[in-house]
Amino acid sequence: MVERTQPGPAPTPLGEVQALVDGGDMDCGSGLLLLITRAMRRLEPGQLLGVRSAEASVVTDLPAWADLVGHDVVFEVAESAQGPWWFAVSKAGRSAEAVTVFTRGERTPVGRRLWLYTNFDCNLACGYCCAESSPKAAARRFDPAVAAAAFEEFAAQGGKEVFFTGGEPFMHPRLSDLIAAAAGLERTVLTNGMIFARGTRRAILENLDRDVVLQISLDSATPELHDRQRGAGSWSRALDGIALARSLGFRVRVAATLYDEDPKGVDALHRRLDDASIAVPDRVIRPVAQEGFADQGMHVSLDTLEPEPTLTADGAWWHPVAVTDPHLRIADGPLPLAEVFGVVRDTLAVQDAAARSGREVFRCA
Repeated sequence: MVERTQPGPAPTPLGEVQALVDGGDMDCGSGLLLLITRAMRRLEPGQLLGVRSAEASVVTDLPAWADLVGHDVVFEVAESAQGPWWFAVSKAGRSAEAVTVFTRGERTPVGRRLWLYTNFDCNLACGYCCAESSPKAAARRFDPAVAAAAFEEFAAQGGKEVFFTGGEPFMHPRLSDLIAAAAGLERTVLTNGMIFARGTRRAILENLDRDVVLQISLDSATPELHDRQRGAGSWSRALDGIALARSLGFRVRVAATLYDEDPKGVDALHRRLDDASIAVPDRVIRPVAQEGFADQGMHVSLDTLEPEPTLTADGAWWHPVAVTDPHLRIADGPLPLAEVFGVVRDTLAVQDAAARSGREVFRCA
C-alpha cells in the first residue's frame, strides 16, 4: 500500500490528482476505505484523490461508498481486463450532503440493542435474503428457555431493545413465549406480514402485548418491484398484513429493501405510506447487503459495519445482516451474553478513530 498526500499534483493514468492512495489487493472492507477516508480529510472540497486498486470488488464498492458519503467518482480506467484499476474521486464541497434514499442512523451504543433470530425457515425465498431463509431452510429455532436467560442477563446489564427476526418469526410455534420472555424491554418483531391472519398464528398475534411493534416488509408502492423481489402476490398480502396489524391496535413500522437507489420509487412508497398513516419515523429504506443469497449489494465487514450483536440458535454474530458470514461470528453459542458484548467492546477498543469513522450504520429497523 502506498499513500501519497504531499502537496501538489501527482501524475497518474487519470491525469494529475492532489493525492494518491494505492490500495494493492485490499478490498473496501479490509482497510481501503479507511485509507481513502484519511486521505480525503487532507483535501479541500473539489480536489481529486487518485485511487489505485488490484481488487476487482472495488470497481463496484468504491462508487457505492462515494454515493453514500457524497463524493463523486469522476474517472475510472483499467490497465487491463483483470486490473489494476485507477479511480479519480472528487471530494464533496462543505455544503454538499450525501444524497441517498436509504435510512441513515446514529450508532447504537453497544449493550442497548440485542437481535434474536427466532428461526430460519420462511414462507418466502427472497433472492437477496442475507440469512438464506426459505421454505426449504432448516428451522434452527431459538429455544425460549435460552432466550429467557439471555433477556434476563441483557436487562440486568442495562439493555433496552430486542428485535426478533428470521426467517419468518410467525413460523416459530413458540413465538409468543420468546416475545413474552423479553417483557419489560422494547420489543419489535420483523415479519413479512403474510401468514398471521388465520389459525394459531392469528391467535399468537392477537395475544401479543400491544406495546410490541410489528415491522412489516414492503419494498415498493406498487406490486411490480416487491413481487419481483419476494414472490408473486406477496405485495398485496403484505398490505393486508399491515392493515390487520393496525386494526388490532399494533404500532406498525414498514421496511423496504432495495438493490439500488430509486428516488422516484421511494417517493411513491412514501406517498402510499402517507395515505396509510404510517408515521415517517416508522419507515426504513435499507440497501441489500451482499450476504447470504445476495450476490450483489452493499459490502459489509468488521471494519465497515457498526455492531449490533445478534443471537441465533447457532451462536452470536456481529450484526443481523451477517449471520451467514463466518468472519463475523462472535461466539459458538448465544450465552453468556456478557462474553458476546465483551468481545464486541474489546474489538471496538482496539480500532482507532480512523477505523471507526469508516463504518456505516446499516439500519435494519
